[in-house]
Amino acid sequence: MKEKKCIHTPLLAADAVILFGGGIVLIQRDRPPYAGCYALPGGFVEIGESVEAAAIREAREETGLEIELLGLVGVYSDPARDPRGHVVSVAFLARGRGQLLAGSDARAAGVFSRESLPHLAFDHQKIISDALALAEALLRPDDQIKVE
Repeated sequence: MKEKKCIHTPLLAADAVILFGGGIVLIQRDRPPYAGCYALPGGFVEIGESVEAAAIREAREETGLEIELLGLVGVYSDPARDPRGHVVSVAFLARGRGQLLAGSDARAAGVFSRESLPHLAFDHQKIISDALALAEALLRPDDQIKVE
């Protein structure tokens, strides 16, 4: 008898590196994995939703901010990047506007300078590093994160 292989499709997520108030918006996760750790706003793409729409929706749900997507940071697909299983994340650079408020599955939301970034969940340090390189290439000096 031939053994059947069990094939699972990776899950798809969208994350946003949001420039706001001279820094980067992070949320403190309220749920596992990494409950209590800081992470980028983001989450799973819903059926019938584009990755861009998912990034905008997740940012609104987790931070209260409306965001403008500025560019694609990258696609992060290391099968070991998420302890729940194989999750592929599409990350965007964005600019936020509005009032920052923690929502849905976030304990807190805050703005951090590049020098004051806390330890981050998943591979979000790498995503932020890539986003800052993109920001330096795309944005006017007054749009970029202030280095203090």
